[in-house]
Amino acid sequence: MHGLNPPQRAAVMHCEGPLLVLAGAGSGKTRVIVEKIAHLISSGRFPARRIAAITFTNKSAREMKERVAKRIRGDAAEGLTICTFHALGLRFLQIEHARAGLRRGFSVFDSDDSAAQIKDLLPPGSKPDVLDNARNLISRAKNAGLSPAEALAAAGSPREMEAALLYERYQARLSTFNAVDFDDLIRLPVQLLEADEELRLGWRERIGYLLVDECQDTNDAQYRLLKALAGEKGLFTCVGDDDQSIYAWRGANPENLLQLGRDYPALEIVKLEQNYRCSNRVLRAANALIAHNFHEHPKTLWSDQPDGERIRVWECRDNAHEAEKVASEIHFIAQKHAAPWSDFCILFRGNHQSRPLEKAMQLLRIPYHLSGGTAFLERQEVKDTLAWLRLIANPDDDAAFLRAVQAPKREVGATTLARLAELAHGAHMPMSRAAESVGALKQLAPRAANALDGFVGVVRALRADAQRLSPAELVRVLGEKSGMLASIRAQCKDEASFQRRRENLEELAGWFEGGKGSGPGELAAQLALLSHADKGEAGNQVRLMSMHGAKGLEFRYVFIIGCEDGTLPHEMALEEGSLDEERRLLYVGITRAKEQLWLSHSREASRWGDKMRLKPSRFLDELPPAELQRDGADPAADAVRKQERASAGFAAIKALLEG
Repeated sequence: MHGLNPPQRAAVMHCEGPLLVLAGAGSGKTRVIVEKIAHLISSGRFPARRIAAITFTNKSAREMKERVAKRIRGDAAEGLTICTFHALGLRFLQIEHARAGLRRGFSVFDSDDSAAQIKDLLPPGSKPDVLDNARNLISRAKNAGLSPAEALAAAGSPREMEAALLYERYQARLSTFNAVDFDDLIRLPVQLLEADEELRLGWRERIGYLLVDECQDTNDAQYRLLKALAGEKGLFTCVGDDDQSIYAWRGANPENLLQLGRDYPALEIVKLEQNYRCSNRVLRAANALIAHNFHEHPKTLWSDQPDGERIRVWECRDNAHEAEKVASEIHFIAQKHAAPWSDFCILFRGNHQSRPLEKAMQLLRIPYHLSGGTAFLERQEVKDTLAWLRLIANPDDDAAFLRAVQAPKREVGATTLARLAELAHGAHMPMSRAAESVGALKQLAPRAANALDGFVGVVRALRADAQRLSPAELVRVLGEKSGMLASIRAQCKDEASFQRRRENLEELAGWFEGGKGSGPGELAAQLALLSHADKGEAGNQVRLMSMHGAKGLEFRYVFIIGCEDGTLPHEMALEEGSLDEERRLLYVGITRAKEQLWLSHSREASRWGDKMRLKPSRFLDELPPAELQRDGADPAADAVRKQERASAGFAAIKALLEG
């Protein structure tokens, strides 16, 4: 434990009961988790196979695995579980599938698969917002751990009653397909564990010690899963920060941190307040801001770092002027300090705010990376190709079958697929095998049966191709033989759109290069776990991203734009009087800055052709004035700064013209 500070050491050493580690921004929480895993193993308290560390993203789980591998040598870490909540739920259901009413080899529907089923259950012609509302209400019920019957009993309005009835029909459809959705990966284990004491005791024996990262982001179902696995003894370490709880809109409940103390009266609390990231000036501003929120266990971050420069607060004419100022400042600092572009980050409340920034960056030829666009692996043609590959490799994958058979569209509708699923269930076989059965096809409408027969022939041919082609070559052949490329061409209004989508498939083929003969099934499974953050990371580029997406990251220079009432805090929060989470969001943004921080706001904006006056964010008045350098407050310093930047700007223009 060399190098740990006293609170970190206390968190690692406490192993006999429930522990909550309130870890402030940049306080080294991941190191504490890694060291605690090492301590639990080396002290002989628990073998690695009885320890589970739960994270919220695949990327976090992979990074933690890498750090544990460096810390624990040899085979001492063999059997250790480091995964997401959903991966743990999947593992549970794979073992306990019969108790959950599932057959072995059940499918996991992704958001697109789920949306397709819900859309089919809604009245024909339902608008997209009706579909979105239905999906959100069903997901909210599942994240609260409610079964269809419980959701029906809890419905408090006609809208909720309709959603609960739809949830009941949707769940019956999933059962027909021998499938679960992502929310079920938590809900079903909770339901089974809470109802069966023998099962609970068995899993508590299997998982002796539990570590949960980012505990403030748990929803109600995830919290109940934690309780069911930890039991009355509470052999767990929960690590979180109530000041960084910014995901209530997707079901996270920061009250879970307080609930831990009620459910476990012996709960020990350790605060990590030493920050290893930010200047003290940034921390003083962050502490002052977040102090306006209620705290059961207040923290005060501090650092050994120097104070650094004061936080600049800019008033701009409009968002175009704001973008120009930010781009110009980045260009100036990068040249003055020879700083790489990757040292800079621009944060905003909503992705729509990036457009003027992109234009300003392009004018100054500043390379940038915009986070939050459509993830590569989420593009329709990419997901369709992966479904085909999964089906080629695994005929038992019903979710892959359901997507592939409709990519491209054939004369096989949802009613036909539901009937095929019933026939497959009755014959105890996967849907793809049922589609190969002459007996099953005879029980379907002739046109649908012919379309399915043609689809089966294509899959059979590609399965033969997979035996002789490399995975990358198979991707290229698949696009032609499946009819996908022809369908994409028909959908695209111009050649440029078609080529863009075709290039996506070529890029996917490139991802499979060097697959070492592991086969399309294994590679597709690996790719299915990736997210946008896992692939195509920004290189030496300025990062443009939302504050929600910046959590966990750090940059030398940070600009937060759009600090106006109505934007930050958001107008909905102002209307509802719920500012706490908006304040936490700005706190997260501020604590991304290691050295320098800029906050900017505009005087006016154009809305539907009209000019409207904007008010600076009320949060700016909650920051300590001594830590801020506002425009116009120091005319002499402003004049020097303006002259420096003007000279740098002329030099840049001259170099551009000479170039």
